[in-house]
Amino acid sequence: MHTSNNNKNRPGRLGRRQFLSTGAAVAAFTVVPRHVLGGAGQTPPSEKLNIAGIGVSGRGGGVLQGVESQNIVALCDVDWAHAAGTFKRYPNARQYKDFRVMLDKEARNIDAVTVATPDHVHAVAAIAAMKLGKHVYCEKPLAHSVFEARKMAEVAREMKVATQMGNQGQASEETRLMCEFIWDGAIGPVREVHVWTDRPLNGINAVYWPQGIDRPKDTPPVPETLDWDLWLGPAPERPYHPAYLPFNWRGWWDFGTGALGDIGCHRMDPIFRALRLGHPTSVEAACTLVNNETYPVASMVHYKFPARGDMPPVKLTWYDGGMRPPRPEELEDGRAYGTNGILFVGDKGKMLENRLIPESKMKEYKAPPQSIPRSPGHFEEWIRACKGGEPAGSNFDHAGLLAQVVLLGNVVLRPELKETVNRTPLYWDGVNMKFTNVTEANQYLRREYRKGWSL
Repeated sequence: MHTSNNNKNRPGRLGRRQFLSTGAAVAAFTVVPRHVLGGAGQTPPSEKLNIAGIGVSGRGGGVLQGVESQNIVALCDVDWAHAAGTFKRYPNARQYKDFRVMLDKEARNIDAVTVATPDHVHAVAAIAAMKLGKHVYCEKPLAHSVFEARKMAEVAREMKVATQMGNQGQASEETRLMCEFIWDGAIGPVREVHVWTDRPLNGINAVYWPQGIDRPKDTPPVPETLDWDLWLGPAPERPYHPAYLPFNWRGWWDFGTGALGDIGCHRMDPIFRALRLGHPTSVEAACTLVNNETYPVASMVHYKFPARGDMPPVKLTWYDGGMRPPRPEELEDGRAYGTNGILFVGDKGKMLENRLIPESKMKEYKAPPQSIPRSPGHFEEWIRACKGGEPAGSNFDHAGLLAQVVLLGNVVLRPELKETVNRTPLYWDGVNMKFTNVTEANQYLRREYRKGWSL
């Protein structure tokens, strides 16, 4: 049942700091939402949200399944053949190709929107929905540029809507254990972290996508079921080619955010939480050959963060394309050193994901009592927040900063800057959103939008 979400009339949410000071945070994570009976601009917990989906094939269909305990009332996708399975699953939902048309026609009927388009459309779709007062779930990495990620967080705060980014690992037990072990001093102060992924592997692994390739020269016809102009959205005009979709857009500068954007928000999130990271002071990169069309096949990005409270400065290194840090000597022979992982290096030891190494140290370690509320589930967090409960764990205040930092890595990988920045630190002023020593890099913090599209 739809209830008005005019945020000018909504009662203010309890601030997180004030909420935590009440000592009720743990309880609220597992019991009924704060506005049990609902209120002006609130959907009572007993009622179902009316949800519309933007980008509903592939991952978008999976997102909708995560929230289908609610009412799925409208669906939008630019390729109805690719979205056919989702349309069939929700036969009563109204169908659209242009999300702008859907939001205009359905504004009075919907409470919330999911966004699971290619990265280059995230911000324009999510911001349009939030400006209508709709709650938004948006897939990682939230946006295509640093500016967009910051803008999305600003609009969410302004409109007082419930938000969640699609990095499901934030709701996991593993993330909570990493935080609790680090805060307990299990390996002492952490000054170094390594995080890696095997993506994209340039097509070696069929699950992933190619990078380091040039634009195709042939121009095959556009499939009848696809609206290519709408698929391009705010991106620069170019001819259709199946090299871009439905999955491989991830590797193209104009559409995706590469391996770093695709998986960085998943892998870096527990590090951000455990080490209470904010803006870095510098970012530096090294990579394989670059071109103007696609991200490099493999890259390393070094972030340096200042001291935070009683935590010392820390260097975080990202690896993709199958690269990873040297195998730690503490890891026993024969024990797997995975193609995706996180290695914390502390003054008193090392932790691989949420396990101290060697395993003998893990067996000796007495884990602390749980100090972080456990999650009811990633999607459940967002649904609860939409109905007036505690903000979701990856709300845009948190996710916006995380995404900005992740996407900074792509700025220093820009091919136009290769002579200037490869292996050269770029000093970052996070408050003012600018690089201070290589000013030409600042133009890549945002993008231009094709005529007819804007934030």
